Amino acid sequence: MAHFAELDENNVVLRVIVVGNSDTSTADGVEKESIGVAFCERLFGGRWVQTSYNGNIRKRYAGIGYTYHADLDAFISPKPHPEAILNTDIADWVSPPSDGQSYTWNEQTKSWDEVMP
Repeated sequence: MAHFAELDENNVVLRVIVVGNSDTSTADGVEKESIGVAFCERLFGGRWVQTSYNGNIRKRYAGIGYTYHADLDAFISPKPHPEAILNTDIADWVSPPSDGQSYTWNEQTKSWDEVMP
C-alpha cells in the first residue's frame, strides 16, 4: 500500500488516500511514485504527491492542512504559533524557549539567540 496527498494550488494538503500496490507498481512489481500519481489523477483529477506513513520520504506523513514544500521535498505542519520559525535544515517549526526571556532566530546557526536588554 502507498499513500498519496492531494494538493491545492498553494500546495496545501486537501486529503490523503491509500492506493493499492497494483496501482502504484510496474508489471514486475517495482513501486513508482509516477504510476501512483497517474492513477490518482485519472481517478480523482487534481495534483498528487506521495507521502509515507512512517516518514521514509518527505520528512513526515502528510496531514490535511499540511503544506508540501517542493524546495525542501517535505510536508510541513501548520505553523503552531506566530513566534515559530521554519528551520529549513530539519523542515520543521522551532519555537523560542519559554523561559520569559526575549529571543531572536539566528539563521546562520539555526538556533535562538537571547536578546540582551
